[in-house]
Amino acid sequence: MKRMIVCVKPVPDPNAWDRLQMDPVSKTLIREGIPSVINPLDKHAVEAALKMKDLFGAEVILLSMAPVDAQPVLREVLAMGADRAVLLSDKAFAGSDTLATARILAQGIRNIGEFDLIFCGNFTLDGSTAQVPSQVAEFLDIPNVMHVCDMDILKTESLLLTQKIEQGTVKLEAEPPLLLSFTKEANKPRYISFMEILAAEKREIHIWDNAILNIDETLIGLKGSPTQMADLLLQPKQRKGIRLTGNPEEIARELADKIHQLGII
Repeated sequence: MKRMIVCVKPVPDPNAWDRLQMDPVSKTLIREGIPSVINPLDKHAVEAALKMKDLFGAEVILLSMAPVDAQPVLREVLAMGADRAVLLSDKAFAGSDTLATARILAQGIRNIGEFDLIFCGNFTLDGSTAQVPSQVAEFLDIPNVMHVCDMDILKTESLLLTQKIEQGTVKLEAEPPLLLSFTKEANKPRYISFMEILAAEKREIHIWDNAILNIDETLIGLKGSPTQMADLLLQPKQRKGIRLTGNPEEIARELADKIHQLGII
């Protein structure tokens, strides 16, 4: 195996979600002034690709669709050990839903060239639709396995995948080319050292706009998006503290009663 492509996405920092707003006209999130982080599950996808790099010396390329100012966030993932990154960035991409996003990512993958495996996180925090991986695979006409919670190498060109399902797991054997999307159980993303952070500053981030991808603009952005957000509702967090008094036995009994009343047990 020679080349792994990992789709990663900068998402609004969950610590700043109380500041998120929706544009009432375009029905898209207003992200200006909101710090970004890499989607947590995407780090598990990167780790899976890096294990293939450790085994086969494969090249690992990050692929992301985001504004140009997302480059520092991509540097963090490059520091994990990826070789280079491609950032798809153009005003024409703004407002893309999952279908338009998948179309753009698929064209970016075609422009990168030959690959063995594509890795994704199972879903992103800001949308949680889990639609993009399967849509990308469909555009590329390759098999897709979602909910991957473990991956083993059987032989040079064969993978043993553990897929999480509602009632447990199933084992699948598959061969490249293939798109896989990973759950948090799949692995533990590696620690990033200070030296790796410095090394990542020297790695390339190629920025490709639609002049390079050459996609019909009626198929991307808001024009190419058959779905839109209906509304944005942020549920306020309300907590009420209760102080229990008495001796340990009385406190334990009262605590157990309250837990039972809440239906937790």
